[in-house]
Amino acid sequence: MGIFATLIIGAIAGWLGGKIYKGSGLGLLGNIIVGILGSGVGSWLLEKVFNISLGEGWIGSIITGAIGAIVILFLMNLIFKKKD
Repeated sequence: MGIFATLIIGAIAGWLGGKIYKGSGLGLLGNIIVGILGSGVGSWLLEKVFNISLGEGWIGSIITGAIGAIVILFLMNLIFKKKD
């Protein structure tokens, strides 16, 4: 997959993960970073831990990235929780 496709999938996955798991907004660059990292986390989690594969197409990549992004956002929220 090319760098452009990786950035697009990462942005969509990060945005989708941010919409599903409400937290502080990260902006476009933050969504891309969380989405790309989320793709790695989601792939590892689904394939190695749960032995599930969502396929290798765009939709499977976006869903996998969104799942990983949700996990990352959850962990970020635990670590950097704001004290009111």
